[in-house]
Amino acid sequence: MRVIAGKCRSLPLKMIPGSNTRPTTDRIKETLFNILQPNLAECRFLDLFAGSGAIGIEALSRGASYCCFVEQNKAAISCIRENLKFTKLESQAILLPMEVHAALSALRGEEPFDCIFMDPPYRKNLEKEVLTEFSDASFIGADTLIVVEASLDTDFSWVGQSGYHILRQKKYKTNVHVFLQKNTDR
Repeated sequence: MRVIAGKCRSLPLKMIPGSNTRPTTDRIKETLFNILQPNLAECRFLDLFAGSGAIGIEALSRGASYCCFVEQNKAAISCIRENLKFTKLESQAILLPMEVHAALSALRGEEPFDCIFMDPPYRKNLEKEVLTEFSDASFIGADTLIVVEASLDTDFSWVGQSGYHILRQKKYKTNVHVFLQKNTDR
């Protein structure tokens, strides 16, 4: 795994040992960031369920000004710290080493993020839980782009009733990226 583009281009990133995580492949990461690139300059980025931190680090490498990483797994937390140190991006990042719901409470009162990426464990309905928690969060603005990585069989038919609209979906062989924003007519 490596940084694809930007100021840290080609730098190798550490991966979390074991098989309990699903790192986003370089090919999928490149496709994702080709879509996100117009939104990255000087953006505030939130990486939920951050794993090794590869997505947030890619965002920082490509021009994001700040990234908040949220992860609770101890091995992953260590991996994120090492990757941030190796890429020299520590000064642009904060790591919240805690469970996602606790982190969302800790972020109350923060200014809006421009882009939020979340890659929760598949088939646990965490997408819906987190998006529901976002409903009145100060850190979600009308223009905040939310990207959810999920398994292909994840149902997103409920998002409209929860105050969001789907901007686009990008399907891959085994997963999908769903791009969402809050409805502004509520």
